[in-house]
Parts: sequence; structure tokens; C-alpha cells
Amino acid sequence: MIFRLQRGPVRGGGMSVLAVVSGLLALSAVPAVAVPVPAVPPPVRPEDQAGDHLTVVVRHAGPERDGTHELFCHPAGGSRPDAADTCRALDGRTRWGQDLFAPVAPGTTCTMLYGGPATAHVTGTWAGRDVDATYDRSNGCEIGRWDRMVPLLPELGGPTA
Repeated sequence: MIFRLQRGPVRGGGMSVLAVVSGLLALSAVPAVAVPVPAVPPPVRPEDQAGDHLTVVVRHAGPERDGTHELFCHPAGGSRPDAADTCRALDGRTRWGQDLFAPVAPGTTCTMLYGGPATAHVTGTWAGRDVDATYDRSNGCEIGRWDRMVPLLPELGGPTA
């Protein structure tokens, strides 16, 4: 739209200078709302990502095996180089109505084998459930429970007598 400014009475559809100035003053009286715009998006937190997420802390399993690892599934990712394979292994063991990370049932008879000092703590979410599970290799039942969680937990080999 083209505005023609003229002094004096308005003729032929033009606008007077007074009308234009009044309009501009009215617009300038509207307060500006400052909306902060972050320069960088905030970091993605584990709880913000879709799918399953597990944090695995392994201790006393050996220098190459100890440490903390993050595993994301659906889609696969995290700090594990074999994330997709680990997710597939866990998916294959997941059964409706059963806790994949359940401890050994109380009263279970276990062999008196010692599998070493290794421990692991797994936390996060799997199949819509919260996970907070601890693992050790203190007897035959616990060794078997650990071994069923390989490759999420490191493979350590057989028990010691």
C-alpha cells in the first residue's frame, strides 16, 4: 500500500501528516515484551529421550570392564559401542508380566560357588518400568543371574572354587 502524505485537508484518498504521526505514536506506545531466546538449546537429559534407558555401573570386574555406561533402546544409542546388539538381547529376554531385572527369589537353593568380586548396579527404565537392580557373583544363582544379563553386563567367565 502506498501512502501519500500531504499537508492540509485530505483529498483523493491520501493521508495527512497528522494522521500518520498519530498512528506511529500509537504503535510506539505499545510496550515491547522481551522474550529471552536461548543461544543454545538445553542439553538432552536421559529422562527427555524416548524409549528405554539404562545406566550400568560395574565395579571390581577388571580395568577393561569397570565403569559407567549408558544404554538407550528404541532407538539404540548411548555410550556402549554395541548398543543395538545389547538392546536386541534384552528385548529377546523381556516377557510380559515378568521382571527381567528381578533378584533371585528368597529361599532359592544355590550352589556355593564364588564368581569373584564384581558388582553391578543397573538403574533406569525398561519396558515402561523403573529399574533399580544390583548384581554380584557371590553364589551359583547370582552368577547365573549375572550371565543372563550379558551383554548388558560384562562377560566374566566361569566361577572360582
